[in-house]
Amino acid sequence: MPSICRDCAWWGETAGDRCPQCGSDRVLVHPELFDLTIAHVDCDAFYASVEKRDNPDLRDKPVIVGHPGRRGVVTTACYIARTFGPRSAMPMFKALELCPQAVVVRPDMVKYKRASAEIRALFRLATAVLEPVSLDEAYLDLGPGIRLVDRPPAVLLVRLARAIERTVGVTVSVGLSYNKSLAKLASDRDKPRGFAVIGRSEAVAVLASLPVRAIHGVGQATAQRLGAEGITTVAQLQALPEAALVARFGKFGRALAHLVQGEDPRQVVPDRPCKSVSTETTFVHDLSDGQALSQALEEQSRALEGRLKRAGLAGETVVLKLKTATFQGITRQTRLPCPTQRADVLYAHALPLLERLVDGRSFRLIGIGVDHLVPAHQADPPDLFDGMGLPPAEA
Repeated sequence: MPSICRDCAWWGETAGDRCPQCGSDRVLVHPELFDLTIAHVDCDAFYASVEKRDNPDLRDKPVIVGHPGRRGVVTTACYIARTFGPRSAMPMFKALELCPQAVVVRPDMVKYKRASAEIRALFRLATAVLEPVSLDEAYLDLGPGIRLVDRPPAVLLVRLARAIERTVGVTVSVGLSYNKSLAKLASDRDKPRGFAVIGRSEAVAVLASLPVRAIHGVGQATAQRLGAEGITTVAQLQALPEAALVARFGKFGRALAHLVQGEDPRQVVPDRPCKSVSTETTFVHDLSDGQALSQALEEQSRALEGRLKRAGLAGETVVLKLKTATFQGITRQTRLPCPTQRADVLYAHALPLLERLVDGRSFRLIGIGVDHLVPAHQADPPDLFDGMGLPPAEA
């Protein structure tokens, strides 16, 4: 059965309930695990998690983020606080009646936006097709030809979740399915620090057991209208013909008839066009030798070619990135005569930039990227004399 360990990211086929590599019991097993491509990633109690990250004294305490006072409202309650009843959008006085020992922290949106940007930057290492819903959640399309790393989407998502926890300091819950509504539903099933999957073979049955409010687009008013007719579960909606739902709800009734059967045609819509594609590596040991650095650059150029081809893109500007042993960032760039995807072209233009920077300093990171992206069909036009049987030019 397809399996992945959420602790060490091992993946493969296993019949056991523990990871064969690290022994963890956080092994996700599902027959469609490596075939599903649409993900919803949701940060766990995001604002409260950021506050706990920045103030370790709060780690084991119930924390409520919001404005204090009788007219204040809860923005986020951590999971410890939620065990006592406080929830988002609850009046603050009510939340403190339920959990008087809670620590109330005023929101710091600048800090939360900064953390959100760091998370999105990690998402963009996996896919250019990213649809943020808010600061703390987003949809990702990890389909073939879209994802930027040649690994099953489930593997990329486990690695992303671990990277976010390690580098940003907050946890996320992941939902993986074949469409947006089911991915969102899955991400809510196993919070916090969860990873849930809803496959095609089980979607109708999973939906049948849920209340009508679980369906995308069914708000309080629609749920009340259905409840007045004795319809409270998705199973009851599944039993109704599409015509009956259209008669009740018009255009939304047609969409509802499909949603309750696990069908959702909505695509993941990027928030902005992808402006750059890049790849980088951090060395195990700092490097100062020019030959070793150029070899690393050549390897990164090949990796970048693969990402560009998978994304169907090419770049007009080559960008070299270095980080010194003292964490100083250095960026250099050069414009190309024409857009390219080719590793040899990327390397040939980045190498002179590197050579000018190799001066005895040690570097801990090297990377290469391209800006000014264009569709792949505009890349690497054939040489005018290719195929004409002309001898190579003299050196």
